[in-house]
Amino acid sequence: MNDRLIVGFAGGSGSGKTTVVEEILRSLHPAPVSVIHHDSYYRDLIHLPFEERAEMNFDHPDALETSLLVEHLTMLRSGQAVEVPVYDFATHTRTDKTRRVEATGVIIVDGILVLADPRLRDLLDIKVFVDTDADIRFIRRLRRDIRDRGRSFESVVDQYQQTVRPMHQAFVEGSRAFADIIIPEGGRNQVAIDLLVSRLRMVVG
Repeated sequence: MNDRLIVGFAGGSGSGKTTVVEEILRSLHPAPVSVIHHDSYYRDLIHLPFEERAEMNFDHPDALETSLLVEHLTMLRSGQAVEVPVYDFATHTRTDKTRRVEATGVIIVDGILVLADPRLRDLLDIKVFVDTDADIRFIRRLRRDIRDRGRSFESVVDQYQQTVRPMHQAFVEGSRAFADIIIPEGGRNQVAIDLLVSRLRMVVG
C-alpha cells in the first residue's frame, strides 16, 4: 500500500497558487513536504536565437516536457528521489544544475496546466484549482515578470495579449472541471486552506 499523497494545484498565471502552497507548507511545518513546479519542466530553447526564444508560446502545453514530470512523479510515488531541472526564465534555457526532490509523504505539484493534462491528472490524489479574477491575475503576473524574470512592461503586456489570455481560455479555464477542490481568491481563502491542511495532516502526522 502506498501512503504517499500527490496534490496538484492549477489555476491561471497569477491566481495565487504559490501563496496557497506556501501557506500549506507553513502550516504543516516541520513535517517534510516536497514541492515540484511544472514551470521547471519548460523545454530547453538553447538551440534557438534569443529573439526566437522570446517569441515562443510558453502557455501552450507543448512548451513543457510534461512526460518528464510524469516520470518524476511516478518515481516519487514509488519512493525514489528525483533531480528536477532548473530553468532560467531570463534566457529561456535550462541550466546545467538540478534540484533534488525527496519522496516525502506529501508531494505538491503546481502549475497553470497541471489539471489540463490527463497523464498528470491520473497521478494526482487531490486536484485543486485556484480561482482568481483575470484583472488581479494580470497585475500579479506583470509585477512578477518585471521583478523576478527581467522582463519589460511592454513584453509582458504583449505576451499576455498574444498568448497568455488565449491559452488560459483554451486550456486552463476548462481544467477547473477536473478539480476536487476550487479555492476562490487564492491565498486569501483561509477556510479552504485550513480544510486542505487538515486532510494533509492525516498523512504527514
